[in-house]
Amino acid sequence: MTLPDSKKDQTARHVAILQESYRHYTGRYLFDPKLGASEAIVWLEQAPFALVSHGTQPDPIFNYGNQTALQLFGMTWDEFTRMPSRLSAEPVDRAERTRLLDHVSRDGYIDDYTGVRIAADGRRFLIRHATVWNLLDESGRFYGQAAMIPEWEVLQPVFTAD
Repeated sequence: MTLPDSKKDQTARHVAILQESYRHYTGRYLFDPKLGASEAIVWLEQAPFALVSHGTQPDPIFNYGNQTALQLFGMTWDEFTRMPSRLSAEPVDRAERTRLLDHVSRDGYIDDYTGVRIAADGRRFLIRHATVWNLLDESGRFYGQAAMIPEWEVLQPVFTAD
């Protein structure tokens, strides 16, 4: 993804928030902390794991997805960043997803999350070993939530007899 100049500063800030919040809750880094802002943006964009985040709206909208995430969900940047994050789960899985996010809101993060998500074309995939964490801005205010998905498996379609 090539960012317009107007988005570069905003993206650098968002990447810094992703990194610092991840370190705050897990004690680990998403990327080498010695990278400069532009190098960090490129590294995360091309990371071997899917990375997504959503904002603080009542029905949170995705505000970031790296190339791995966009490919996994089968969307463009514009499509992904207009989608409420709840739509990443099938209706039957949304209550479980809400419980997960409530747990993260309360405890700060969760490691080793496993759950089913759905791509734009209807493909279902199982995410494994995901870390989901709260995002805090520079003042320590709640800024949203993020997920790092290191492993996934595309599930076979389920057919039912009529």
